[in-house]
Amino acid sequence: MNPLKHVAIIMDGNGRWGKKYKNSRNAGHKAGLNTVEKIIRETIKNRISFLTLFAFSTENWKRPKKEINYLFNLLENFLVDKIEDLHKQNIKLKILGSKRFSPKLNNLLNNSEKKTSKNTKLQINLALNYGSKLELIEAFKKMNRKKTTISEKNLSLNLQTKNIPDPDLLIRTGDTKRLSNFLLWQIAYSEIFFEKKLWPAFNEKDYNRIIREYKNIKRNFGKI
Repeated sequence: MNPLKHVAIIMDGNGRWGKKYKNSRNAGHKAGLNTVEKIIRETIKNRISFLTLFAFSTENWKRPKKEINYLFNLLENFLVDKIEDLHKQNIKLKILGSKRFSPKLNNLLNNSEKKTSKNTKLQINLALNYGSKLELIEAFKKMNRKKTTISEKNLSLNLQTKNIPDPDLLIRTGDTKRLSNFLLWQIAYSEIFFEKKLWPAFNEKDYNRIIREYKNIKRNFGKI
């Protein structure tokens, strides 16, 4: 069976679920947080060390301002209400992306990272204002400033995910089959599962089914 250290998830479908069932995209975003908590619990049960969640992309700024503000308010409230609980569970939080938010949210993110920095049971990487193309450009700029030799190893060491193993498994919910500028370098050999369910409807059974399927895949990494 394949070892599983790192799962990455594109949590797609909140807005569509909200419009369909609650006549409100924002209601879908709120419901999606319940799924996040379920998946965190199952990740711990499965003894997976890293969970990366794509929460807000560099392209998501094109959405209506009211929806963006609601999303960030949800995140602020989640951090205020849940960070102590995450800390008690020995969970580490790391932010991927550029912290170009309100002073309040930036402080909450920085304090949450600092508070949980030594935790070891599970590391949650929350991708906020994240885009893989920008991450790669910034990595090359760093290498140029440091006059570092260009190689796969050195590029990986200059990404935001340095010291984090590449995802073994990528899940995208929402019945959309694209990568949306997410971890493009890191998922070169990830097994990818596109799930039809919208994120708020995704549950523990769905997650564990995908994990079981992943563990039984024959992974060759270019070999026969």
